[in-house]
Amino acid sequence: MIVTIDGVPIHLSHPDDLSLRWVGQEDAMRQLMAAWLVIDPTDLPMTPRLVGKPGVGKTTMAYAGAKRLDQECYILQGTVDTRPEDLIITPVIEGEGRLRYVASPLVTAMIRGGVAILDEGNRMSEKSWASLAPLLDSRRYVESVVAGIKIKAHPRFRMVATMNEDASTFDLPEYIQSRLQPQILIDFPERDEELEILRENVPFGEERILSYVTDFLQQAHASDERYTVRDGINIARYAMKMLAMPDYPATRERILQIAVRETLGDEAIRYAGRF
Repeated sequence: MIVTIDGVPIHLSHPDDLSLRWVGQEDAMRQLMAAWLVIDPTDLPMTPRLVGKPGVGKTTMAYAGAKRLDQECYILQGTVDTRPEDLIITPVIEGEGRLRYVASPLVTAMIRGGVAILDEGNRMSEKSWASLAPLLDSRRYVESVVAGIKIKAHPRFRMVATMNEDASTFDLPEYIQSRLQPQILIDFPERDEELEILRENVPFGEERILSYVTDFLQQAHASDERYTVRDGINIARYAMKMLAMPDYPATRERILQIAVRETLGDEAIRYAGRF
């Protein structure tokens, strides 16, 4: 799709269409939906940030929130190499002496009135965040130096940023932190929620194996280990693949121990109890 802004044709991105379902932690989901709510003609939606360890489902929750609003969802991955133009409009050479201007997923969401998820936003530099500052306050616009245009956000536009709690991320500058409010903490799920997530993501998994992996994760959480449900999904999937091989020379218990060790390393074996 192409739209014209101030005489400049802009090529839009495609929305993300994922088969994700949010399970559990409804309190956190209600907080997200409240932040996006507009309750008065003078009110504006907020731009929350979802904070938690890698793999706890922050992106899944944000995507599920967009689907509850029945709006298109656009996901943009933040990295240390993300440039301001990557967040807004990128020029692409099209034929001799011609440029095509391509909108980022975020800007496409702004134009079409969708939901933008800026994933792992605290991996981006301050320079990249600075280009979004006008979008995150009452101005609700971005400026493209490359295309020489200003882009205003559609009234239905919503945005959320996910932030990982690990050592490989940047500290956000205060003027950006004050714009990314509220901060919603996504913690490890309870046992029944974690088991349901495993069932959702490994529908071919044996119930006893999924229960075993859930117990493994719960023990790791209690010891403040970094292992998440994403790790559990990989353990369960790997175990089921080994079980599907004809005449695999190991018991189910041994296969599960192999799956834990090969997925997370030898140090994780201490939480791999009896099957």
